[in-house]
Amino acid sequence: MGYFNYTRRKSSEVHIGNTPMGGDNPVRIQSMANVPTLDTDASVAQAIRIIDAGGEYVRFTAQGEREARNLGNIRKNLNELGYTTPLIADIHFNPKVADIAAEYIEKVRINPGNYVDKVKTFDHLEYTDEEYAREIEKIRNRFIPFLNICKKHKTAIRIGVNHGSLSDRIMSRYGDTPEGMVASCMEFLRICKEEQFNDVVISIKASNTVVMVETVRLLVQTMDAEDMHYPLHLGVTEAGDGEDGRIKSAVGIGALLADGIGDTIRVSLSEEPENEIPVAKKLVNYICQREGHTPISGTLINGYDTIKLKRHITRTIGEIGGNFPPIVISDQEEGLFNIGDSSLQPDYIYTGKELPGFLPDNTRLLVDADTWKPQPNIFPYFRAADIEKLGKCNSPLKFVEASCEEITDRLIEILKNDPASVLILTSQHQNYPGSIRACIHRIISTGCNVPIVLKKEYSENDPEDLQIKAAADFGTILLDGFGNGLMLHNKSANHIPSDKYLFGILQATRTRISKTEYISCPSCGRTLYNLQETIAKIKKATQHLKGLKIGIMGCIVNGPGEMADADYGYVGAGRNRISLYKKKTCVLRNIPEEEAVSKLVQLIKENGDWND
Repeated sequence: MGYFNYTRRKSSEVHIGNTPMGGDNPVRIQSMANVPTLDTDASVAQAIRIIDAGGEYVRFTAQGEREARNLGNIRKNLNELGYTTPLIADIHFNPKVADIAAEYIEKVRINPGNYVDKVKTFDHLEYTDEEYAREIEKIRNRFIPFLNICKKHKTAIRIGVNHGSLSDRIMSRYGDTPEGMVASCMEFLRICKEEQFNDVVISIKASNTVVMVETVRLLVQTMDAEDMHYPLHLGVTEAGDGEDGRIKSAVGIGALLADGIGDTIRVSLSEEPENEIPVAKKLVNYICQREGHTPISGTLINGYDTIKLKRHITRTIGEIGGNFPPIVISDQEEGLFNIGDSSLQPDYIYTGKELPGFLPDNTRLLVDADTWKPQPNIFPYFRAADIEKLGKCNSPLKFVEASCEEITDRLIEILKNDPASVLILTSQHQNYPGSIRACIHRIISTGCNVPIVLKKEYSENDPEDLQIKAAADFGTILLDGFGNGLMLHNKSANHIPSDKYLFGILQATRTRISKTEYISCPSCGRTLYNLQETIAKIKKATQHLKGLKIGIMGCIVNGPGEMADADYGYVGAGRNRISLYKKKTCVLRNIPEEEAVSKLVQLIKENGDWND
């Protein structure tokens, strides 16, 4: 793994049917079916759509023994049609189902939070050391027979920890923390190592990208300390749909891939499963292009922790830097003024040498320094070549664009001593995050606390490509704790309105909240209502509630847990039945689906969180 220079983490190889993972194998792409596993024809048809789109593994939920056994029929039918792509069973609550599934397909996912531990009740229980040890022994006694079945049938396993389904036992000792998620995983990994069972893949997921990235990095560090090198499955749970789902996934997964972490990924979108595959492939291909890049020289700031990340505090200029949320600068040098969503107006607009003929009131402009004249709300934009002129400019706010290659000791000294300056830092290095990281660490190490706006140029004609690449690049640095703003220049014939993507990236990194956030699961065979239609209805009713977080879950498996981070929750409770939550507390149970959205709106209003 590399912080400044991209290199993939060397993991152990796991045998999964005819598609091994880890080691020298490429990063694998997968998805999960959302049709009932008992519907063999629908399952086979959907698996084929996923495989034809490029999926290398297909996962199915198996709620009970019947579903687990029917995976054998799905496997058989696919084989007869010439599809040998490995299948994965997704198991919750019932270890007997995992035993059965292991006899039929190539891999079984179990959740440590509910494999043996009782269903989570959110009780705040205290466990003595002796009680805790007895619970671990219960796990051993149940888990080892499962491993023996897997050995016999050459079945791989995934130990899949979810932020939303930690057991009461783990919660009692560690709380809802990265340390608790890692501890939950390591209990099972140590048993695998003792039993010399090596076909193990691990995932640690959360809907909060900050938690997800910190936890996976902590897990890798913990495994390294115990000489474990199992491959990692990456994903952001409940990422949502559309633009937001793509950006959130690219932020979380992209930040870890940038570190060289990750052997398979699943982009969880609340859409048809085959839609996930192209997004995942684009993200992996973009990051892996960094392989063999020109080396980057960098040194970490003294005391900087690459796992427990804190926001770096710079000096403040007006409402830039310090504890203020990052700004958005719209690059409108070509005079297009195509800034997209009118509810998400940029903080500043860069217009190059020309002033536009019209703009909304109180718009703040940046113009090239050589044409700038003192006027209200208009500020100069310098280039690195003009840095010696900075001190002669009397503007209360000055922006200086410089690439990492242009950051000289002299430029740092000038920025350090000019309290009105803001640095716009850019790089066209093949490894953008590594280059920016090295430069920021160098600047800070000199004692310079200038606010830094992150900028990158792209040449994308496809909005999805731009969303994925910008989210992966900017998201990595923002999750590091750096960046007081974002600016994006896209050279394309299509003039994609990209400012809204910047707001989406800031929201996904939890650095600036500018709209309603939806924590929605991708659906699976456990979902008993039309998730995609429901998400659209809830968004239509609530999308004006800036800063409110609403969880939309197909079932109870991760529902209350993932929604601990949400203000309100909408959870499938049975066929066409919904339960509504206020944070972790269920306040309305088993409502008819046709009444549930209006009841959710009513609940939000009753709690004073509604505004018109």
